[in-house]
Amino acid sequence: MPETGCLFVGRRKGGVRLRAVIAAAALFTVTAVAAASAASAYIYVFRSDAVKETDGVPRGWDLKEWRGKADVAVVETEVGRAIKLRSRATSTALYKDVSFDIRTSPYLSWRWKVTRLPEGADVRHRSRDDQAAQVYVIFPRWPAVINSRVIGYIWDTSAPRESRVTSTKTSNTRYIVIRSGSEGLGRWFRERRNVYEDYKRLFGEEPPPVGRVAVMIDSDDTGTFAEAFIADIYFARK
Repeated sequence: MPETGCLFVGRRKGGVRLRAVIAAAALFTVTAVAAASAASAYIYVFRSDAVKETDGVPRGWDLKEWRGKADVAVVETEVGRAIKLRSRATSTALYKDVSFDIRTSPYLSWRWKVTRLPEGADVRHRSRDDQAAQVYVIFPRWPAVINSRVIGYIWDTSAPRESRVTSTKTSNTRYIVIRSGSEGLGRWFRERRNVYEDYKRLFGEEPPPVGRVAVMIDSDDTGTFAEAFIADIYFARK
């Protein structure tokens, strides 16, 4: 797995630099998204009725190919449309810019299904840091590369469920293992986390505003194959 904080210094699909986005995300206070959310109980990041782009990337999202060629698609499933992610010794992220105060909408919900885990992977070991399904909440702080805080909710192959792990590649990324191992493979699960409380426990401070959400798959460290589906990502007040 690459340094996930670097999601702030890559390129958008099509080669446009993110530097202006970095500055805006790191310095913002109130945005149109945050204002709109005040009138709604939910902040949707990916909905089951999402429209897909011609290359499989959901509308409003951007693609980052960390290693190898991405294999992503928006597909119809038994729970509605979902993001399908595959990795063959590759590393891929999809991300979407959002802007709001996590204290006002602290609850993150999503659905996911893993059908293939990267063999031998373990988030606790740098040389085997691969996961089939990862959901990230990114809190930009300037300068973004070294100061941004990242929480990753993951389905790991080996690390025990509910483990809290600091990334072996960047100390500002903290993981919570939501599911572990092969139990439940091929089944949909709905997850729900209080991100505000998770942030305080993991970083010991009050969080800055959220600036981005990402989903990711990788099996480049283990050189294996992984497959997962992620759907219905949203934040709620309660």
